[in-house]
Amino acid sequence: MKLESATYVEKAEKVIQDLIRDAGNVRDPLLTTSKIRNILSMTSDIYNDVLTCKEETLGADIQNRISYLKVRIVYESGREDKVKRFVEKAELLACINEIKGKRSQYLLFSRYMEALVAYHRYYGGKD
Repeated sequence: MKLESATYVEKAEKVIQDLIRDAGNVRDPLLTTSKIRNILSMTSDIYNDVLTCKEETLGADIQNRISYLKVRIVYESGREDKVKRFVEKAELLACINEIKGKRSQYLLFSRYMEALVAYHRYYGGKD
């Protein structure tokens, strides 16, 4: 699944709407805001370093951190079914796979994560 700059916001909104619909309760869209923000926090730590990169191809250190981010997301998914459903619906692992060491793809992934958090909150996600 490749994210595109023209559609990532709409995709994020649809993911959250689908989670809410699947949950059947607007106030409990399967996970808490803090759970989704934990994933965003890990993403943001890398984002700050990616911003300073001048090259399109990310250095080995940052690529290793992205791989570790994927492992952490898998771990969190294994710990809680609500997180797993979110990760699957948002296709986060596929999005990370599509980064392929490219600066522009990581920046887009990070913006997608921000949009997911924003729409989660907008549609009544609880803390």
